Amino acid sequence: MAGLLSTVVLVGMGEHMAEQFLPLYLLSLGGGFLSVGGLNAMDNLLGALYAFPGGYLAQRLGTKRALLLFNLLSMAGFLVVALIPAWPAVMAGAVLFLSWTAISLPATMDLVARVLPRDKRTMGVSLHSLVRRIPMALGPILGGAFIGLLGVETGVRVAFAVALVLAGVAAVLQQVLIEEDAPERGRPEGSPLRLWRRMRPDLRQLLVADTLVRFCEQIPYAFVVVWAVGTAAAPGPVTPLQFGLLRTIEMATAILVYLPVAYVADRTAKKPFVLLTFAFFTLFPVVLLASRSFLVLVLAFVLRGLKEFGEPTRKALIMDLAPEGEKAGMFGLYYLVRDVIVSVAAFGGAFLWSIRPEVTFLVAFGFGAAGTLWFALRGRDLGRANQDPAVSLPAGGGR
Repeated sequence: MAGLLSTVVLVGMGEHMAEQFLPLYLLSLGGGFLSVGGLNAMDNLLGALYAFPGGYLAQRLGTKRALLLFNLLSMAGFLVVALIPAWPAVMAGAVLFLSWTAISLPATMDLVARVLPRDKRTMGVSLHSLVRRIPMALGPILGGAFIGLLGVETGVRVAFAVALVLAGVAAVLQQVLIEEDAPERGRPEGSPLRLWRRMRPDLRQLLVADTLVRFCEQIPYAFVVVWAVGTAAAPGPVTPLQFGLLRTIEMATAILVYLPVAYVADRTAKKPFVLLTFAFFTLFPVVLLASRSFLVLVLAFVLRGLKEFGEPTRKALIMDLAPEGEKAGMFGLYYLVRDVIVSVAAFGGAFLWSIRPEVTFLVAFGFGAAGTLWFALRGRDLGRANQDPAVSLPAGGGR
C-alpha cells in the first residue's frame, strides 16, 4: 500500500501540474475551442475504453506488473507533449498519459476490496482518494507558477518534463515497495457483454444515475478554466496562479470531508452520502455561472470540493455490489459503460459553449438534477443491516 500511494502522489503530481492548463495550451497553439472539447471528450472516452482492459490486466498480470505497465504508458505521453509544441501532438500524447487514472483504478479498488473487510472498505477507498487529492491540490499551484514565469506554451512543456521525471521515480518505487502478487486463478472474463449479464440490477440503477450526473460534470468541465482565466482576447476574473489556488481550495475541502464521511458511511447507510454527492455535482454549474470575482469563485470551488463528499462511498458501493472474483473486471465494466456515454456529453459541451457559456452551465444543471432525482427514487440504500451476504467479504478480505 505504501508503494501504491507513493505512485499515486508522484504520478498525480506530474499529471496535475499540467493537465488542468491543457485547454489554455491548446488555444495558444491554435487548436481552437473544438480541440478543447475534443480533448475532454477523448479524456472520457479513453477513460472508458481503458477501464475494462485495466481491470482485465490487473486480474491477468497481478497488481504490481499491471501498475508498472500503466505507469510506462503515462511516461511516454508526458515525453511526447514535452518535446513537440503542436496541438496534434498534445492530442496524441494525451492518448497515453490520460490512461493512468482510468486504467489503474480497477486494480487499486480490487486491492482495497481484497485486503479490507466490508466494514472498513469505504475508509480504505477514502484514504486512497485523500492521498490522490494531495497532488491535485499542489500540482496546479506549481503548474500555474510555471505558466506565470515562462508563459503558457513553455510553462506547460516544462511541467510535462517534470511530470516525466516524477513518474520515473514512481516506477522505481513501485518495483521496490510493492510485493509481487499472483494473478487471478483461472482466466478472467474478457467479454464485456457476458460480464454485463452478471451485473446486479441495483448496480445498474446506480450506473444510470451516475451517468446523468457525470453529464452535469463533463459538459462544462474543460471550460471551467476558460471561464475563470479567460483568453488573451477576453481575460477572466483570475490569473493562472489564482486558478491553481482555487483548485487547491477545492482539494483541501475534499480532503477535510473524506475521513469523517467514510467513518459514518461504514457504520450506517451509503445512499444518503451518494445522494448528497450528486446534489453537489448538480449545484456547481449554476454557482459557477454567478461567479464573476475571485471571492465568489472561492465559494464555487468549495462547493466543487464538497462534490467529493460521497465519491469514495460510491466506489465502495460498486465493489459491494460486484460479484466475488470479478470485482476489478466489474469495476472496469461500470466505468466503460458510464464514460463511453459521457464522452458524448463532453464533446457536446464545446458546441454549447459556442452558443453561449450560460447555456453550457444550465444544460449541465438539468442533467445533474435528473440523475439526483433518479437515484433518490430508485437507488438502493445498502445499510450494514441489509447487506447482501452473497456479495460480502470474509473478515480476512479473501476472495
